[in-house]
Amino acid sequence: MFSYIFISSLLLPNFAKFVPTFMHANISKCFYKITEDFHHEGDVVIGAFFPLHTYYMKNKIPHSYLPYYYKDNYLQYNFKNYQYILALVFAIEEINENPNLLPNISLGFDFYNVRFTEKETLMNVCFWLTGQGQKKILPNYNCGKNNFTTALTGTSWTTSAQIGTLLQLFKFPQLSFGPYDPILSDHGQYSSIYQMAPKYTSLSLGIVSLMVHFRWSWVGLILPDDHKGSKILSELREDMERKGVCIAFVKMIPVTWNSYYNKFWENMDETNVIIIYGDIDSLTGLMRTIGERLLTAKVWVMNTEPHITDYADYFMLDSFHGSLIFTHNYRESFELTKFIQTVNPYKYPEDIYLPKLWHLFFKCSFSDIDCQLLANCQSNASLDVLPSHILDMTISEESYNIYNAVYAVAHSLHQMSLQQVDKQADENGEAMAFFPWQLNIFLKDINERDNMSLGGRQKLNAEYDILNLWNLPKGLGQKVKIGSFSGNAPEGQQLSLSEQMIQWAEGFSEIPQSVCSESCGPGFRKVTLEGKAICCYNCTPCADNEISNETDVDQCLKCPESHYSNTEKNHCFQKTVIFLSYEDPLGMTLACIALCLSALTAFVIGVFVKHRDTPIMKANNRALSYTLLITITFCLLCSLNFIGQPNTVTCILQQTIFGVAFTVALATVLAKAITVVIAFKATFPGRMMRWLMTSRAPNYIIPLCTLIQLLLCGIWMATSPPFIHQDFHAEHGHILLLCNKGSSVAFHCVLGYLCFLAFGGYTMAFLSRNLPDTFNESKFLSFSMLVFFCVWVTFLPVYHSTKGKVMVAMEVFSILASSAALLGFIFAPKCYIILFRTEKNSFHHIKDKTNSRRNVS
Repeated sequence: MFSYIFISSLLLPNFAKFVPTFMHANISKCFYKITEDFHHEGDVVIGAFFPLHTYYMKNKIPHSYLPYYYKDNYLQYNFKNYQYILALVFAIEEINENPNLLPNISLGFDFYNVRFTEKETLMNVCFWLTGQGQKKILPNYNCGKNNFTTALTGTSWTTSAQIGTLLQLFKFPQLSFGPYDPILSDHGQYSSIYQMAPKYTSLSLGIVSLMVHFRWSWVGLILPDDHKGSKILSELREDMERKGVCIAFVKMIPVTWNSYYNKFWENMDETNVIIIYGDIDSLTGLMRTIGERLLTAKVWVMNTEPHITDYADYFMLDSFHGSLIFTHNYRESFELTKFIQTVNPYKYPEDIYLPKLWHLFFKCSFSDIDCQLLANCQSNASLDVLPSHILDMTISEESYNIYNAVYAVAHSLHQMSLQQVDKQADENGEAMAFFPWQLNIFLKDINERDNMSLGGRQKLNAEYDILNLWNLPKGLGQKVKIGSFSGNAPEGQQLSLSEQMIQWAEGFSEIPQSVCSESCGPGFRKVTLEGKAICCYNCTPCADNEISNETDVDQCLKCPESHYSNTEKNHCFQKTVIFLSYEDPLGMTLACIALCLSALTAFVIGVFVKHRDTPIMKANNRALSYTLLITITFCLLCSLNFIGQPNTVTCILQQTIFGVAFTVALATVLAKAITVVIAFKATFPGRMMRWLMTSRAPNYIIPLCTLIQLLLCGIWMATSPPFIHQDFHAEHGHILLLCNKGSSVAFHCVLGYLCFLAFGGYTMAFLSRNLPDTFNESKFLSFSMLVFFCVWVTFLPVYHSTKGKVMVAMEVFSILASSAALLGFIFAPKCYIILFRTEKNSFHHIKDKTNSRRNVS
């Protein structure tokens, strides 16, 4: 069973040729003979101009000799729009039966189908104004002459504007039940047109909110190529830019639709979600072509229900299954639904569409004599049993507007009749007399009283129901409310959805995705592409110590300094506190080395004490040797201050003990080198050298040098002492506890002073390296100072280039290396002679060596 009749016709004045294309061969000739216009009797008559036919051209094949005509003209009955007539009849009957509204006055109407051209539309208006549309007069009313009141026009704004141009000449009131249009609200051009539909004040915001809810950031737009399309495009662009939704393409529907306009369908596959905005008339051709192309893998978001489903009747699938439709929120009219169930052609014989419906869908026959419908129909013949894609029992927005328009006219007439009570007596049964233009005054009063809308429904931000079209299998045609949108609700509560109720388009088992670029998951951020929309981007990982725990973030969040980001860059974790501890392998190794070297130094001290009276000990100044060995022990042990959890005391002791201990050691080396030089110089004539030798002046070098270092350390500790420092960036995921030097200048002054002493000791030792002596240690002193100097000069760049525990370990290693150099290069040769070459450590060997040297000379 099909919902539409396709009739190819050549449109000529007063002539039409009909060719059925789908029905069975038993269609009666009366089907085509029945006129398309009819009259419903009443004292006051409303002119109803409704589109029950749809006119379109497939290929626009020009007629051979008639200008502005085409051979491939098609006429399509759209019985869904028959609900308009039912709403009109229902409202009129309610008013006529109401004794408190227009008593003793009945309303009627003249119905004209809106023709295909402006010429024929205006011709119907002229027929109505001249009274040629009245075919019958009901005997139940004593009416002398019918009064024309208003014209009820729609659904297209162009139809209302065309009719309004003519009626404007007579100030004839006109009510438009189609979608609100700003052009018709221009009272300078159309002062007598009143729009029943509310203004779509928040429709664009509702549609964009739906996009945001489902994360549809890449959508297409199909809009009519007129002022309404331009306006909604501007509103959608503004709301989309604010909400971060991008437009994949914008396609404007041409005024004259051509289904073979292939360029229109280019780039349609770029997105899964397409917004279609427009009224029924402007979208008819588009809807039909979408049905032909069977575009199933698309989510259509619309402001009007698709009325064209004829081509899909041959398939189980439907292009519009799963569509989401925004409609104004209305209260359900159960009375109107109940009324539709009682309608039949025998109850309303003047209605020319009811016999056609009964003949097509309930197998009723026409009489061959007078084309009257016979009573041989199916027993269950009723409009409510028809499938919803043929005649929907759900009240449409246009039907609701028609209902309100009739009541607006009735209330205006009622107010006008009350003013005429004293002027016009009705005891003679005369009908109410008035001029149509007089009704404008009362319509305007209702207009102002009902908040700028005759129906009292135009609000600052209207409420919308969101419907889901269930049309699988084809013909189901269920519109299920799955949510709503209210522009008056608080931010974040405007959209309400029941996602579990939504049936998506064929091809989608879950919520469809419609994005230009894949979402950037946690741990990544978006990087916009130059020259592309903001929805087209690349994903790049968050930087170090930054995270993103949401999708599609523009900027990553930086973790607090006390936290660090995990490998996935989606969580911040608390950093653990670390330091160079004894449990650490590096700390344990350095501590063991320090203790071993200290033990070795103690062993050397023991050896020297045991062999203190040997020539080698006496020749190398035993007191200075003991002082140097003890100082080296302190130097080695002071490295332990750098290992373990630091505190304020250890931080101060680290630098002071280090500086003073090494100062004593280097001063001792310097004193040793000077002693050697003085000892040899004392053999030459001169009181000064003898005095220096006898007064033991070199021994004063140690306290003097140490005093200078203590002064430097004192200034350092007084001005900017070392303190505990937390380094959050030295090692990933850790907070390093270490001692900050406090004053970098003071630290480098201390270190520089040590290098100065080392350089001085090296110079003196180098100058005395060739002095004749059996146990001359000048070469070993100079070499040890050279190594010491190299260690600490190398230490500075390496120290500043490392981080974390390695930096602390580097300082410890330098202390151990320089201490080991002093111990090894100065005392290792002596220990070797004492322990392994004892024959050299005797007075006899020294005498033999001296005698041989004299014999040579």
